[in-house]
Amino acid sequence: MELYSRIEGEGKPLLIVHGFLGMSDNWKSLAAQFAVQGFQVHALDMRNHGKSPHSEEFTYEAMAQDVLEYCEVHRLKNICLLGHSMGGKIAMLLATTHPDLVEKLIVADIGPKYYPPHHQKILEGLNAVDFSLQPSRAEVEEVLSQYIKDFGTRQFLLKNLYWVEPGQLAFRFNLDVFNRKIETIGNALPFDNRFEKPTLFLRGDKSDYILDSDFETIVHHFPGADIQTIKNSGHWLHAENPIDFMQACLAFLL
Repeated sequence: MELYSRIEGEGKPLLIVHGFLGMSDNWKSLAAQFAVQGFQVHALDMRNHGKSPHSEEFTYEAMAQDVLEYCEVHRLKNICLLGHSMGGKIAMLLATTHPDLVEKLIVADIGPKYYPPHHQKILEGLNAVDFSLQPSRAEVEEVLSQYIKDFGTRQFLLKNLYWVEPGQLAFRFNLDVFNRKIETIGNALPFDNRFEKPTLFLRGDKSDYILDSDFETIVHHFPGADIQTIKNSGHWLHAENPIDFMQACLAFLL
């Protein structure tokens, strides 16, 4: 599958893989900062997200394959790979199955373990929006606010709105497939998968996605892992504390 990407800068290839319900656009300002530091940044839209094609197949294997094919098409080698949440799972799978391709790996606020489904309330809110009524952006937000109390989460989701035609909004992501295949998101990295090269795990100090008790599992898969905590941040650590997040990434990459 040919993925949509935003490419910026010249130099060492750095691929950024967004999380569930996200897109390359979420990484715009950080991508620009990486580009200034001498990276050619490829911020990707994964299948069923952003401007990339929709597909019935929604598995980590398929998504890792998409990134692999993207690298082949763009002739990218010895890449640095940064993935957040779902994107971190994709990045882990790609690095452990194609270690020759990946030089350094950064995983943001997700571990290799299994996560039980926990997006039900968000999906409920998204499904409650009736686009046949031709709602305005404000009306879509009003519907979402009944299900999703956190302002930041709502704004993140509203970035996915676009005008199909004048007067008709829609979500860019493939909500239908997400409704049916949501359990995919929680899948664990296969037990025997390992990546020996430099790896950095970053977690938010207010997030519960990577617990101290997960360190053993992380090191099992990534023996060279460095695990750091970003202060004053939750699951969206790169948006909540971009300065410390950027600093940690650059200290590791450069």
